[in-house]
This record gives sequence, C-alpha cells and structure tokens, in this order.
Amino acid sequence: MNNDSSTIVLASSNAGKLKEIRELLEGLDLDIRPQGDFEIPDAIEDGLSFVENAILKARHACAMTGLPAISDDSGIEVDYLDGAPGIYSARYAGGQGNEANNAKLLNALKGVPEDQRTARFQCVMVYMRHAKDPTPIICQGTWEGRVITELKGTEGFGYDPLFYVPSEGMTSAELSPERKNQLSHRAQALKKLLAALS
Repeated sequence: MNNDSSTIVLASSNAGKLKEIRELLEGLDLDIRPQGDFEIPDAIEDGLSFVENAILKARHACAMTGLPAISDDSGIEVDYLDGAPGIYSARYAGGQGNEANNAKLLNALKGVPEDQRTARFQCVMVYMRHAKDPTPIICQGTWEGRVITELKGTEGFGYDPLFYVPSEGMTSAELSPERKNQLSHRAQALKKLLAALS
C-alpha cells in the first residue's frame, strides 16, 4: 500500500459529500482520495450515534489501506420527530435514495405547524492516523434551520431542498455551493478538523 503521508483516505462513497469536502479542502497540500479509489467496501454502520459511526468508517478505511483517514457521519435531526431520522438519515426510507427519504420526511411532518418544524443538520468528522489510533480527532458541526413543506432548489443533495436556512431566507439547495460551504454543518466540522490538524 502507498504510505505517502500527504494521502488521506476519505471514508465515504457519497458523491455529494466527496465533492463538498474536496471543495472545502481546496488549496491545501493534501491528496484526499475517496475510498472507492482503493476498492474498499463501505463499513458496516452499526453505531448508535454519529460519533460511533464516524469512528467505525475511519477505522475501516485505515485498516483497509494503511493510510490515515477522514470520515464524516451526518444527518438531519427533526425536533418534532424526537431527533429522527438522525443517524438513519441516508437510509430513512429503507435505502431507496434521496427522493424517497424526502417524501417520507414530508409525510412524517404532514400538518405540523411551521414553528414546530425546527431541525438541524449534524456532522461529526473524525481523523484517524491509523486503524489503532487511540486518540482520533473528533469534530462536530451543527447547522440550525427548519423543514419546509415542499422541495425548493436544485443545488446540494440529500435533505437540502427541504432544509430552510432562516438567516439566508432560502433552503440549503437554493444556496450557491460557495455559500453553503461557508455555513454548513460539514464546513463547520471540517474547519475545526483542519485547525486541529494544523
């Protein structure tokens, strides 16, 4: 295995996440390679929290490549639904994809008044030097908003078209990628991670 110290494996197969993280890390002297480049199968995410799942993913990528890894576990927490879909955000509708997930969320919130539709995106990022790293760096980002009643916008991925950002007066999917990368939960977590790494 290549043990070039500037190469870091990104423990994700999610194209949207990869694009976003690459944009956020642009200009740094790091070779961020998706785990797909190494033909690594996805880790089994059987943790009960974002932190556990992020560690599982990073450890798996380190073990399979011998390289350091960054992983991200993220999702949307809706207060009215006691924090659901939470860690199950990507698989909320049984693994049928974004469209089905968004439809299920809209259905779950049918008739719920606007002031009770508060939600937030959570992101936990983990950096591990190797598979047995006893002190992984763990950083968290939170992005507050609410779930609207219909899809708006074409940027982003996942729940972005339903996630209304009050400070911007629009959904996450209506923001430019540049603006989203200043505000998002993932941007916040990654900024903390980069500060910790440097």
